[in-house]
Amino acid sequence: MSEVSAPVMFIGHGSPRWALSPGVAAARLQEYSVFFTQVKALLVISPHWITRGMQLTASPQPETIHDFGGFDEALYQLQYPVAGDPGLAGHIQTVLQDQGVAVSLNQQRGLDHGTWVPLLHMLPEHKIPVLQLSIDAGSTPESLVALGEALKGLRREGVAIIASGSLTHNLYHMGDEQGSPLDYVVRFQAWARARVIERNIPALSQPYLESEDFVTAHPSAEHYLPLLIALGASSESDQLTVLESPVQYQALSMESYGWN
Repeated sequence: MSEVSAPVMFIGHGSPRWALSPGVAAARLQEYSVFFTQVKALLVISPHWITRGMQLTASPQPETIHDFGGFDEALYQLQYPVAGDPGLAGHIQTVLQDQGVAVSLNQQRGLDHGTWVPLLHMLPEHKIPVLQLSIDAGSTPESLVALGEALKGLRREGVAIIASGSLTHNLYHMGDEQGSPLDYVVRFQAWARARVIERNIPALSQPYLESEDFVTAHPSAEHYLPLLIALGASSESDQLTVLESPVQYQALSMESYGWN
């Protein structure tokens, strides 16, 4: 890998149905995929894999996990047949452990929809190996930013860091797919975007104090937390790109960010 660092992303992955209706959000990812031409592997963090103690996939051929129910049958036929990289998994384990971050290798775990659905749109040729890192159930905002910082050096080795989640994720408020976004969704998305642009990590680490819309946007915080990992893995010298996309189902922000 050259001296050019691999990118960091926070991707809003919305509903599993997004896999069947790409739209604007997928087009934005496809546009950003030009920054992945020299990437040798992807390390993805998804809120759909939370464990006691951090785990990292180490399967040579991770399966496509359909970790959802009640959707169109066509969704369960979709596959993202990508290679893993057990050797790289061992290297990442060492890199993290050298920085005091414990992680175990999991040879059985595949890729959940928070990983493969956005990759299906952004990198449809599935030529770049993918590893997935779980979120430790005991994580704090501070530890997640620190985790991103611990992963940052991997970028110089050609490993892109992708944190998948959602800026807003209140499933109780989901409505029509093309309906107008709810007011609090618009407000919180704008608040988060402004804080990301100004790189205000302290504010983004305590959104429940900084934004009165956070609790409504996130009845539970797991879809927001990957943003903190992305912020930690990015640098002030990176070029930030805001991938603006329409809100889905009135409540799910599809906005994504890229740092390269």
